[in-house]
Amino acid sequence: MSKPKKVTPLMKQYNTIKVKYPDALLLFRVGDFYETFGEDAVKASGILNITLTARNNGGEQTELAGFPHHSLNTYLPKLVMAGCRVAICDQLEDPKMTKTIVKRGVTELVTPGVALNDDILQSKSNNFLAAVHFGASKGTKNASGNKIGVSFLDISTGEFLTSEGNAEYIDKLLQNFNPSEVLFSKQKRKLFSETFGDNFHVFHLEDWVFQKDYADETLNKQFDTISLKGFGIDHLEQGVIASGAALHYLSETQHNKLQHITKVSRIAEDEYVWMDRFTIRNLELYHSNQQNAVTLLDVIDKTISPMGGRMLKRWMALPLKNVETIKRRHEVVSYLIEETQVLDKVKTNIKRIGDLERLISKVATGKISPREVIQLKNSLEAIVPIKTLAETATNESLKIIGEQLQECEVLRDKIKETLNEESPVNILKGNAIALGFHPELDELRSIANGGKEYLNQMLARETERTGITSLKIASNNVFGYYIEVRNTHKDKVPEEWIRKQTLVNAERYITEELKEYETKILGAEEKISALEQEIFSKLVQWMLQYIGPVQQNASLIAEMDCLCSFTTQAKDANYTRPLFDESTDLEIKEGRHPVIEKQLPPDAPFISNDVMLDRENQQIIMITGPNMSGKSAILRQTALIVLLAQMGSYVPARSVRMGMVDKIFTRVGASDNISMGESTFMVEMNETASILNNISERSLVLLDEIGRGTSTYDGISIAWAISEYLHEHPSHAKVLFATHYHEINEMTETFKRIKNYNVSVKELKDDVLFLRKLVPGGSHHSFGIHVAKMAGMPQAVINRANKILKRLEKSHSSEELSDQMKKISEEEMQLSFFNLDDPLLEELRDEISEIDIDTLTPVEALMKLNEMKRMLHRNAKVKGEK
Repeated sequence: MSKPKKVTPLMKQYNTIKVKYPDALLLFRVGDFYETFGEDAVKASGILNITLTARNNGGEQTELAGFPHHSLNTYLPKLVMAGCRVAICDQLEDPKMTKTIVKRGVTELVTPGVALNDDILQSKSNNFLAAVHFGASKGTKNASGNKIGVSFLDISTGEFLTSEGNAEYIDKLLQNFNPSEVLFSKQKRKLFSETFGDNFHVFHLEDWVFQKDYADETLNKQFDTISLKGFGIDHLEQGVIASGAALHYLSETQHNKLQHITKVSRIAEDEYVWMDRFTIRNLELYHSNQQNAVTLLDVIDKTISPMGGRMLKRWMALPLKNVETIKRRHEVVSYLIEETQVLDKVKTNIKRIGDLERLISKVATGKISPREVIQLKNSLEAIVPIKTLAETATNESLKIIGEQLQECEVLRDKIKETLNEESPVNILKGNAIALGFHPELDELRSIANGGKEYLNQMLARETERTGITSLKIASNNVFGYYIEVRNTHKDKVPEEWIRKQTLVNAERYITEELKEYETKILGAEEKISALEQEIFSKLVQWMLQYIGPVQQNASLIAEMDCLCSFTTQAKDANYTRPLFDESTDLEIKEGRHPVIEKQLPPDAPFISNDVMLDRENQQIIMITGPNMSGKSAILRQTALIVLLAQMGSYVPARSVRMGMVDKIFTRVGASDNISMGESTFMVEMNETASILNNISERSLVLLDEIGRGTSTYDGISIAWAISEYLHEHPSHAKVLFATHYHEINEMTETFKRIKNYNVSVKELKDDVLFLRKLVPGGSHHSFGIHVAKMAGMPQAVINRANKILKRLEKSHSSEELSDQMKKISEEEMQLSFFNLDDPLLEELRDEISEIDIDTLTPVEALMKLNEMKRMLHRNAKVKGEK
């Protein structure tokens, strides 16, 4: 019988703690190191690139990897950014004070969505924790028919948002807010993956967390309320449950000081322009799948403060539908463009402001340092001149901001009188509390700091008394203070001195006076440290009452920063103010693409274009033209101009007149979803179907090369049918449709609100010049071979392609499609030559008589005719065989 394996007390303690945190990587404090063991060690060594070793644990080898405890802020961010949940296990008592194993416990659980460490957080991006709750199923197997709740919580800023809706809406929000971690019920793993994909860091909570009663109790306790009605979210049952789950997770991760989370706000879907996730991705607003791609945010973000950077991203994700609010933003920009001095002074002072939201959050969570408190005070001081400038402005919106800004004078004065201006990063380093603030502290400091003078006096006195000219007073960690006498003078040493150490050339002694002095000094230093910590802790506790005013200031400064950013961009890039009216028109004169024009060389001017859309005369613009001529750029720039206008920004155009747009839909560029098992064409059709099912009279629809993922005739049929549907739909939504199917040009003869335009091209002798100018009329060439030549295709291939093209052009007229339609019709007429008593033909006749021609789309007609043709051929073949 084998003996049971012995486990060391340390590993026994480790195993007990690890069992409580099975999903986390446990950093176990041992002396001056954080150690990881077993699988954690293997994982940590790989992520951190640190040495993996092993130790003997009761006869077994256990993997081991560690790093010095003072390097935690270097290594922790790497683990969290790799998607790890990290449990930090600290020593809870001084090892000197115990004879048994040191008590240890987890003091913090850091996960991707719950981080306060500056090295993990990005200054201009929120670090959202999201929670998703799937509402009760109504007989459907997927989430599409049910309401889903979502909440977004940033512990580093105190922002807490919630909403609910269908899967498409929640998907869009998840893409907009880009959470670092998403929580959902363990039982919904498969459903979450099917609905939202596998691109998020996720964590599963027990099902009981997602209960309405528990959520209400958790939220009301946090906000000290009896009902959630005051937050305007009480009717969002799924949203409330998701919010409760997010808050629950904070307590589960040892985050219990949350006074900065003061409210939960509803993301009001009806207040913002609808953009589905395809549109957000297609327009490359703030992230791109292309490497080194420049996004719209990269171009227009001229914010100075972290709060402003985060708010600008939010404004871009949620453009406004309220025209009055949009106009107020435009008026501020207009005022700041004229008042250059005001703009410069405001920007100068915003530069002095730190991250107010995250600083006051650190106050709430008790993780702020003395230096950061000074930074908070300096930031609040920089607000005072901004408040004055805003209050004295002639612009009404700025005046309101100025009146709402809080000077926080009492808070600033309290910090100024309590702390040194040059405070340390860590309170334990000392000298944080200002001179004159605490009499006892000042007295202890004079004892500690006056020591040098006292020792010099003692040295002079003892040198004179003993006659030893080379006397030296020093100290070390073993003996404390001592007097050193060289061997040549040791016969002069007084009897009352006590020898402590013998060196090669000298002896070291201590005296009663030195010992008393040492006790006094060491006692003073310990008391100084304890007093400083106590004073600082009381200051931070007192500062909690200012969470609300500081958060309000942060929001107002962020708003001013965004408006200053719009102003700077308008001045630097020659943007103009868009004019809004009650119409549904969109009239852009000399519009430019904000991103492309920024990337052009200085000597290459951007070719601007006019776009005019309305619901009565020019509802749909068909843009034909060769590949690479700039069709897609015109589509994208139209969407971006509308988006910028409704964010409250000026726009890249000579002039813009428009009615409010409530939805922007784009189907631009290939966005394969092959990893999910769908073809390019299938994805294209899904995205287009989503557009056609959601359009309204104020929608802007931008379609690029619809149908190119299938055969030519299929593609033309689908493009034609979609255009016809959009024209006949009662909403009369505004549409830009770029296509290389020249046959679509013929639609203008039948549909009065469809107009043809083309991106002009100048044909030279052996070359083609893309003019990138939108002009009336359709294009009849694709210049695909020329594009192939530009791409570096071998000349032999180019020559052969030209020969084949000429042959095809001879054999096919430009009216090929209508000829094909005529041919099919003629074959249909040949029915009369067959015996009408044939059972198959009787069946065909019945089917034809049931067709409702008024509702039949071109593509359905083509499919129906093809089907009949096959049936007839099959029938004829059977008869021939007989």
